[in-house]
Amino acid sequence: MQNSEIIGILGAIPQEVNGIINLLKGTIEKKIGNRTYYEGYLGNQKVVVVYSRIGKVAAAVTVSTLLLEYKVSKIIFIGVAGGIHSDIKIGDVVVASNLVQYDMDASPLRPKYEIPLLGKTYFNTDQDWSHEIVSKINSLLQPETLSQHISKDELSKFEITAPKVHFGTIASGDQFFSTQNQKDTLHNSLPEVLCVEMEGAAIAQVCYEFNTPFIVIRTISDNANQEASFSFQSFVEEISLTYGKEIIKMIIE
Repeated sequence: MQNSEIIGILGAIPQEVNGIINLLKGTIEKKIGNRTYYEGYLGNQKVVVVYSRIGKVAAAVTVSTLLLEYKVSKIIFIGVAGGIHSDIKIGDVVVASNLVQYDMDASPLRPKYEIPLLGKTYFNTDQDWSHEIVSKINSLLQPETLSQHISKDELSKFEITAPKVHFGTIASGDQFFSTQNQKDTLHNSLPEVLCVEMEGAAIAQVCYEFNTPFIVIRTISDNANQEASFSFQSFVEEISLTYGKEIIKMIIE
């Protein structure tokens, strides 16, 4: 029996969602606002998959379209991020407990990082759903399971040996982190942040305003420093597509 609810699934770039799109059955493509939305089924679950393009505005536009045009009832954002906290390693997965826009600053009118008029700094994900996903991803990252999907040679290229899943704060802003100074500045200002990316907190704000449950899942592709551009490009081409596809399969099941 098919599930009547519709889940929206987003990634910022094609490599983050192409593996998921290839799994869809009965796919219908529709172009809206310079994006292609792929409506179809994963098993008995109806989904709409799209890549949002990079940055907070692009992400907000895309998730708003999913909510208003497709009437989705839940949102999953999946993709890669740069590790900020010292406990975070390449190949780890961070499931967001909450998200913050680190480049929002309306001070002195409002406290730094607080969204004007909403009076909120941190946007919480659906906590029950997120905890459930942490457990599922933990099983995927077990070496004997992960090696069934990604070869040991590919994993060793990025020194991925015992990846972990973390639950905590993700920060978003319209910058690609590629220097140690960027990383240190963010860590000193928001020491609770585990990783940094460019879309999640914008999606979180839109979902909050529409009262829609959402989760954000980020695979760590780089260390958000001067090696980030090389690590990011290689990682999304060789690792993240498989991570994303297998994580979504587990969530939908």
